[in-house]
Amino acid sequence: MRNVVIGFLGTQLDMGKRRQWRPSVQLCAHPDFPIDRLELIHDQRHYHLACNVAAAIAKTSPQTEVRQVRIDMADPWDFQEVYGKLYDLAADYGFDEDRERYHVHLTTGTHVAQICWFLLTESRHIPARLVQTGPPRDGAAPQGTLDIIDLDLARYNALQRRFEAAARDHSALLLGGVDTANPAMQAVAERLDLIATGSDGPILLLGEPGTGKSALAARIHELKLVRRRIKGRLVQVNCATLRGGQALPALFGQRRAATGVVGSERPGFLHEADGGVLFLDRIDELGPDEQAALLQVIETGRYCPVGSEAEVTARFHLIATAASDPGALLRAGRLRPDLHARLSQWVVRLPPLRERRQDIRAHLLDMIDSTERQLGRKTGFNADALARYLRFAQDPATLWPGNLRDLQASTHRMAVLAQRGRITVPMVEAEIATLTDQWSAATADLDEALLAELLPDAVGLDEFERAQLAAVVRACRECASLSAAGRRLFAVSRKEKASQNDADRLRKYLSRFGLDWGTVTGNQPG
Repeated sequence: MRNVVIGFLGTQLDMGKRRQWRPSVQLCAHPDFPIDRLELIHDQRHYHLACNVAAAIAKTSPQTEVRQVRIDMADPWDFQEVYGKLYDLAADYGFDEDRERYHVHLTTGTHVAQICWFLLTESRHIPARLVQTGPPRDGAAPQGTLDIIDLDLARYNALQRRFEAAARDHSALLLGGVDTANPAMQAVAERLDLIATGSDGPILLLGEPGTGKSALAARIHELKLVRRRIKGRLVQVNCATLRGGQALPALFGQRRAATGVVGSERPGFLHEADGGVLFLDRIDELGPDEQAALLQVIETGRYCPVGSEAEVTARFHLIATAASDPGALLRAGRLRPDLHARLSQWVVRLPPLRERRQDIRAHLLDMIDSTERQLGRKTGFNADALARYLRFAQDPATLWPGNLRDLQASTHRMAVLAQRGRITVPMVEAEIATLTDQWSAATADLDEALLAELLPDAVGLDEFERAQLAAVVRACRECASLSAAGRRLFAVSRKEKASQNDADRLRKYLSRFGLDWGTVTGNQPG
């Protein structure tokens, strides 16, 4: 492979006046780095110096071909001009990587040129490694030093370890400092780290109530501050509280002229979020007019407050949550198609607690620590009490309908009621009974509402059939397809079947009640 170096003529250093060290000349004098061709870039003003350097190289390294490349620049410190000229050079060069190995000499040229070299090599517009030379040090060879910088960071173990440590820190921040053993939750943290760092686009957080969407939005804001993507504050808005004529003024602000009432002027949430993050919880609760106006702000960064004809600007990063899948909201007419398209850029789903039971212990102990700080006293589990609680909490039959919210409430109750700061087995048994009673009552009410929605005459079914059908309907709505729901519902009995067509079994079960997948979920069969 032939070694080829591309570099600028050093208009000062290559004169050799100060140290008798000329970087373009000495570059070709390193015995362990033979150069077959040097592409020496210069302008017309320094043509004679380029010729002088080429002659010196011919004496120092006769095997090196020096090709003088003329590029005239009006201002070598103008980034746009320098980058444009070097980009054109790269586009027209005709690199032959099968026969030649390319390098870029960083030592000569302006700082702007060095930055442009880095950008063009890092993006592979120039398929080269970077070469940095330096004058001879005490006792060193007269040709000076030469270092090759490879932009493959995997070669730099220390740097790679620092990047990995930073990524772990960011994941820990997004997870609230609670380690996760769940692959889906770890993937959420890693994905959000990339999104929060590299994109300003809207983020839509989906998940059941209590999965931690609001807390996660606050951590995303904190990470964006750490990564210097934003400078402003986090403004949280519960869209379910924005009703009627007060929705637009609350969001977009209001000028006094709109009402004529002294003191009625308000800045609006969008103004408060300028430069920061606007968190819209339950964005589907906004009316069509508010959604349309919000979309305009997302796309243009401009809007008119209520009662004003003068536009104001607001630049913010949007994080939103929705009550259910955006596709279902779109079909139900609760989410505008154009807003849906914007929110679909980054959709992140938080798994429910029942799908990451391996994290319950870590969350439980973290919540105990938090409660200790609130109560101002130490609280802990006896070993047998902790084991009993975890058996219940991690049992597949324990569904945690309120997710982390239920776990937080349960932990707080036990900590407050703990005598002498110790949680015992009888206390855990009492807490399990409390949770079971609460969930049974809530589930019964939800089941009745669920069946009334699908089967108005469900009162004619036995209590056993109503409970079973409601459980099947909930599983269907929580799964992405008919097949996935079948696999979940028949996970045990399917092992005894010669034919494991779970989707067909589920389809037949639903048909007994005049139902199908589309009726139950609003989706097409899958």
